[in-house]
Amino acid sequence: VQLEESGGGLVQAGGSLRLSCAASGTIFGVNAMAWYRQAPGKQREFVASISNGGSANYRDSVKGRFTISRDNAKNTVYLQMNSLKPEDTAAYYCKANIREYGSTYLDYWGQGTQVTVTS
Repeated sequence: VQLEESGGGLVQAGGSLRLSCAASGTIFGVNAMAWYRQAPGKQREFVASISNGGSANYRDSVKGRFTISRDNAKNTVYLQMNSLKPEDTAAYYCKANIREYGSTYLDYWGQGTQVTVTS
């Protein structure tokens, strides 16, 4: 199983970006999918998650600005980020709980995509 993120980049404060993360491989099922971020010198932190039924959770600092969604047919999760702030600058990672054929559900991580917000 591989998770491939895309959509990061450089944006001015107040701007928007949309991140995507697609899972590929011999996938039998996908449970929760989530986004985390890690700024230089800081620990990785939770940003948002979404269940396979569409129930979403967010960290307080992004509520009202970020929206997580998923396309179950494509095994893809998205993060729409609006009203971006310099403090949102970080490498963003997706995580997915996936079951391959003949295996159990395991957590997989993507390689990360950089988001830089300038003031």
